[in-house]
Amino acid sequence: MPSFFKNQKKQKNSHTANDSNSCVESSLEANRQYIARKMGDSSDIIVRHLKLGLNLEIEVAIIYIEGIVDNQSIQDSLIDSITKEPSKTNVTVNNALDVISKSIVTTDDLSVINKWEDVFLSLTAGDTIILVDGINKVLSASTAGGETRAISESTTEMVVRGPKAAFTESIGVNLAMVRRIIKSPDLWTESLKIGRITKTKVNLMYINGVVKEEIIQEVRNRLKEIDIDSILESGYIEQFIEDQTLTPFPTVYNTERPDVVAGNLLEGRIAIFVDGTPFVLIVPAVFTQFFQSPEDYYARFDIATSIRLLRIFMFLISLIAPAIYVAATTFHQEMVPTTLIVAIAAQREAVPFPAFVEALLMELTFEILREAGIRLPKAVGSAVSIVGALVIGQAAVQASIVSPAMVIVVSITAIASFATPAFDMAISARLIRFLYMLGAATFGFYGIILVLLLMIVHLCSLRSFGIPYMAPFAPFIPGDNRDTVIRLPWWNLRNRPRLVSDNSVREENEKSGPPTGRNMKRNISQEGDNSES
Repeated sequence: MPSFFKNQKKQKNSHTANDSNSCVESSLEANRQYIARKMGDSSDIIVRHLKLGLNLEIEVAIIYIEGIVDNQSIQDSLIDSITKEPSKTNVTVNNALDVISKSIVTTDDLSVINKWEDVFLSLTAGDTIILVDGINKVLSASTAGGETRAISESTTEMVVRGPKAAFTESIGVNLAMVRRIIKSPDLWTESLKIGRITKTKVNLMYINGVVKEEIIQEVRNRLKEIDIDSILESGYIEQFIEDQTLTPFPTVYNTERPDVVAGNLLEGRIAIFVDGTPFVLIVPAVFTQFFQSPEDYYARFDIATSIRLLRIFMFLISLIAPAIYVAATTFHQEMVPTTLIVAIAAQREAVPFPAFVEALLMELTFEILREAGIRLPKAVGSAVSIVGALVIGQAAVQASIVSPAMVIVVSITAIASFATPAFDMAISARLIRFLYMLGAATFGFYGIILVLLLMIVHLCSLRSFGIPYMAPFAPFIPGDNRDTVIRLPWWNLRNRPRLVSDNSVREENEKSGPPTGRNMKRNISQEGDNSES
């Protein structure tokens, strides 16, 4: 690039920086024109001119952006208050801002600013700014509002028993939903803005005294290091703060359920709220966390444990079922019962492809159908995916492209993949499944074991904000295994995860067990004896 254009670019950038850091002028008209020029004379910038003072000699302008403000609040707290009997208001140019903020405007959240950067941040955040002619400062009133989506039922984390409410796109509503669950003064939040252009509001939430101080400091540092022009969803944040990028496994947990966030906060974890999305990030995350459903904690411990074991078993099926079929039919026919292997061989007699190619074709076909079903309109998406699977599967079998046994294996694999509660972990299984198939097609069962060992070593090497991903199995922590693959009763879950929380004791009273019917009967009889005596 020629030096002339470089110099021009430098001058332009410095001019923009100076404009953003410059102070507000005392001329109301000059300030109004600068706002209009800076925001491109946008049609949604509303300017209301008012008069103050004994002789209505003081000019006041109210400026806000239509659609992101609460119009009723502006009308009641600002416009009506300023225009109500202005002639009796003892106000001059020198004390105008003080009188407006203390005696006229009824809005609680007010702040005085004099930098243009702060002015535009307030405007775009839904605040209303008040300009007074002759004063080089601006009064910012919090009037954020506008149309938002109502609280509805979760669409990605369905439960049979438990709360049905899910987060919305409003960060204020989301924070309030968690505060309604955890009514503690130790529930702290920190706010920051990320994105050079979008200035997206991001909030940290944690329980003071429960969270580890070094973890919360690490989260702060990683968020402050993010340098990007826009943050449109929490997935942007997740990709910047995760410990390792080159892994198919998620190391940051996300949820749209307030009860899940509350439960993780009580364990010592940190929630990251991003304005504009209903999905909240939770860190640090461990492997077993992605197989736990909210209703595991609302059901009895024996039911919850059996369902968790079923989920893990189905996760393994979704990983290695096609690979086992490929290995058994290609290398290890002697390990299959004679009757079954004869039936499978008879079905595959007319199939021109080896078992690996057959499995690869069916898996790719199913992934295409699943993705198409998600993108299609809701009214026809499920019908098209079901009809497509039935028609294509039946036609493929009749055309001798695949065998009926392969259709059954792929169908079981697809159903098993839907049993994983966390969508991110289910996607990981869909990707790793092809590696297992490749290993089975190359070395048979030895290839499956080799890929399994590599996956375990990779999982043990992962970290989530310094916490081992496979904890409490690697490293093995006996006390933390009460709520992993199995879930013990609530009266036995006295401790929080030691690697996550500084305050590891949930209850101070160390009881030997729950109150049983026999103990209750004994207590009642003792109370009766005491009353008689």
